[in-house]
Amino acid sequence: MRKIPTKDEIQKWISENPTQTSKRDIAKAFGIKGAARIDLKRILKELESEGHLTKRRKTYRDPDKLPPVSVLAVMAPDADGDLFARPLEWTGDGPEPRVLMVLREGDAAFGEGDKILAKLQEVKGEDHQYKARLIRKIGSNPHKVLGVFRKSAEGGRILPIDKGSNKDWLVKAGNEGGAKDGELVEAEQAGPAGRMGLPLARVITRLGDPTAPRAVSLIAIHQLGIPDDFPDEVIAEADAAKPAGLKGREDLRDVPLVTIDPMDARDRDDAIWAELDTNPANKGGFILWVAIADVAHYVTPGSALDREAWKRGNSSYFPDRVVPMLPDRLSGDLCSLHEAVPRACIAVKMTIDAEGQKLKHTFVRGLMRSAASFNYAEVQQARDGDPNDKCAPLMETVINPLYEAYEALKKARTKRQPLELDLPERKIVLGDDGKVKSIDLAQRLDAHKLIEEFMVLANVSAAEELFHRNRPLLYRVHEEPSDEKLDALREIAGASGFTLAKGQVLHTSHLNRLLAQAEGTDQDDLINISTLRSMTQAYYHPENFGHFGLALRSYAHFTSPIRRYSDLIVHRALISAHGWGKDGLTPEEIERLEETAKHISETERRSMTAERDTTDRYLASYLSERIGDEMSGHISGIQKFGLFVKLDDTGADGLVPVRSIGREFFVFDAERQTLIGSDTGLTLAIGQKVLVKIAEASPVTGGLELELLQVEGANMPSGQRRGPSKYRSRKSNKGKAKQDKARKKVSRRRH
Repeated sequence: MRKIPTKDEIQKWISENPTQTSKRDIAKAFGIKGAARIDLKRILKELESEGHLTKRRKTYRDPDKLPPVSVLAVMAPDADGDLFARPLEWTGDGPEPRVLMVLREGDAAFGEGDKILAKLQEVKGEDHQYKARLIRKIGSNPHKVLGVFRKSAEGGRILPIDKGSNKDWLVKAGNEGGAKDGELVEAEQAGPAGRMGLPLARVITRLGDPTAPRAVSLIAIHQLGIPDDFPDEVIAEADAAKPAGLKGREDLRDVPLVTIDPMDARDRDDAIWAELDTNPANKGGFILWVAIADVAHYVTPGSALDREAWKRGNSSYFPDRVVPMLPDRLSGDLCSLHEAVPRACIAVKMTIDAEGQKLKHTFVRGLMRSAASFNYAEVQQARDGDPNDKCAPLMETVINPLYEAYEALKKARTKRQPLELDLPERKIVLGDDGKVKSIDLAQRLDAHKLIEEFMVLANVSAAEELFHRNRPLLYRVHEEPSDEKLDALREIAGASGFTLAKGQVLHTSHLNRLLAQAEGTDQDDLINISTLRSMTQAYYHPENFGHFGLALRSYAHFTSPIRRYSDLIVHRALISAHGWGKDGLTPEEIERLEETAKHISETERRSMTAERDTTDRYLASYLSERIGDEMSGHISGIQKFGLFVKLDDTGADGLVPVRSIGREFFVFDAERQTLIGSDTGLTLAIGQKVLVKIAEASPVTGGLELELLQVEGANMPSGQRRGPSKYRSRKSNKGKAKQDKARKKVSRRRH
């Protein structure tokens, strides 16, 4: 048996091996066995009581860590010219860590004492513990402009692309940043107005050709008027914010809540944990915790932060950037539930039975500390039997119970029957040059579904809590489809050989049965697309009209207050309902709830449009280098001017103009959503498999034009044929009569 390690040796091991910190790991590392484990346990207890370690369930962690985003104060350069900074929010008991500033080309100049917000990365084997990259200076918020640079003898000008801007910006010699004439640039104000009253600017980013990929999201942002520049007073309020303490909060720091997000997550606003319910009356049931960042603590009613958040309504996400609802001091730092960092939260504790039905819930305003920040892939890999070093210590206490609780929630979901559309999502992956590197199918792991079910249950709990307390709130509303859209769906389903019941109250289970009938058939895509198009658009409203798609009577958004103003309203309503503080929902806010609901529903649609336009431009840019390539796809829409095709590999939508299809005239049947060839009888309908050629792609507009080569594996006919055709679809007598009638009306032929 080896001798018992000293306290210093144990602390060093934990610091160097943060993923192997259970008592068992420590004992194994030092070769401690048998009765000697009692001495090890005693030393660990002493380290904990002395504040050198914090214990969470069966693991010990070094509390002396900085969050990944932190406020620093710049120090004077050392003798070697290196620039260091000291953390202003250091809470550890040990010596302050050294932080080396890693400067990039274009970073602003620093002076001793400057406060900055920086992204930190821990390093090993150096004379410093972290390296930092600048996000921005605290207290500085230069106005920015996006425009085309025009060179002149004295420097140049920037012509803003924003329609609302009627003034050029002057760029003095030396401030061009290497920009060339005609390039799209991003610039910041460099001083007061110069000659002719025009503001002075300094180029900070060259985006090159205005049609280049890196420019497209900025163009969409400006065209649709999405605010992407925070006013000075908003930045000042955010910079003045301090981390919340324990006063007036329930201490949840020992609850091993974890965050599970995409690998490239920009913020972490929800954390979860589950354990088996030990109550004998609830055999097989679980206790679920969902903790959400307490944004309401920092964004108070009527403040500059609140006014700007209301104006934006939500964050907007693009392949290359995010336009946040809140400044990065909040969204990336104080309101982000970083690992091992105390963070203010509003949490709900929910009890479910073995069948996943919620029995009760309780809301608390607390202070939590995330036990780990995971990504979806590593959690799923761990559950599948191959945990990495980070997941392994938390398998029994955290990860396995989460999945076991999810299995129960799945039973409740199956019984509830929310709409089960099968429409694969694609993700644009950009290279270092800003161009599209690949179009990947978004993964749909059980880890994703687990988070979704936990969030749905928390949102339901918030809506029910406020309803039973008779408190105003904003519901997330999704109404059932209109009769007209349902009739159109029934028509398409019937033509495909399926049935959708009529003459009864529609439930999602009816639509799911239709989707199940089509699953695995040639009409699978057609029925999924048609069902989606029959749906109404969800919106916010102070009255509860239910959520049809989720098959829920009451639903509110509670789980993402960093990126949705609706959730902030719900948080404030909960604060008022429980008497947690003076930062709850005010009478003025209640009076204008309907206005707020309408406004944020519109900002949500604005963001969706900008995101879709940006995606279209990226895809068009990607496909512009593949002109002439043949690709498979499915018809996703029919109009009298042509048909839309969704390409299988990229998910891009392109138009096949009707003028380019064969050498015949096509009759548009609006009721059946088909185009019918007047000579050959070729019927083009939503869902058909096609082969197309890329004819034209415009990165500027995002437009994509295609040439139709094959339909359902058969080459396109040449036209000018009469009588029976192998392309003629089987129709009812009614359909055939309609086609014959359409033919008689055709007096012109395309030759």
